Amino acid sequence: MNMVASSVLLAASASPVVAPERSGQVAPKIYPNYKVIVLNDDFNTFQHVIDCLLKYIPGMSGDQARELTNQIHFEGQAIVWVGPQEQAELYHQQLSRAGLTMAPLEAA
Repeated sequence: MNMVASSVLLAASASPVVAPERSGQVAPKIYPNYKVIVLNDDFNTFQHVIDCLLKYIPGMSGDQARELTNQIHFEGQAIVWVGPQEQAELYHQQLSRAGLTMAPLEAA
């Protein structure tokens, strides 16, 4: 190797390496929302379902809880909450432990 070539190699290896911009190449991952679905059954009372929705679903109003309970009864099920998976798992577990009949979580 000649003197010029070795000088170029030394100079190239001593300079910092700059990674290319990736802003246009990688899209941020958007996590799916999950649906918490309560199913109709023959053993929970309307009042118990309303009480559970009010207790465990944040921001649930009495009117919303009554409407959803009617939907559960007359249509067989209702989506009572939609949002991030971790919160959906918590609400699903709490409603299930309270005795409500739950559909498996599903992506929205």
